[in-house]
Amino acid sequence: MTIKIGQTMPMCEIPATSNLTFSPKAYQGKKLVLYFYPKDSTPGCTVEAGEFRDHID
Repeated sequence: MTIKIGQTMPMCEIPATSNLTFSPKAYQGKKLVLYFYPKDSTPGCTVEAGEFRDHID
C-alpha cells in the first residue's frame, strides 16, 4: 500500500510495539506523522525521531 503526503489514510489497524495495534481512526481530523525506520538505536533513526519530537507543535 502506498500513501502519499496529504492523502487520507485508510481506516485499518496497524501492528505496533508491545503487541498493541494502532488505529488511525483515533486521529481522524488531526495531523499525524507516521514513519517507519529500519533499526532501533542507530544514529540516523535516533536523529529523525528527535526531529519529529522537537517539531511536534
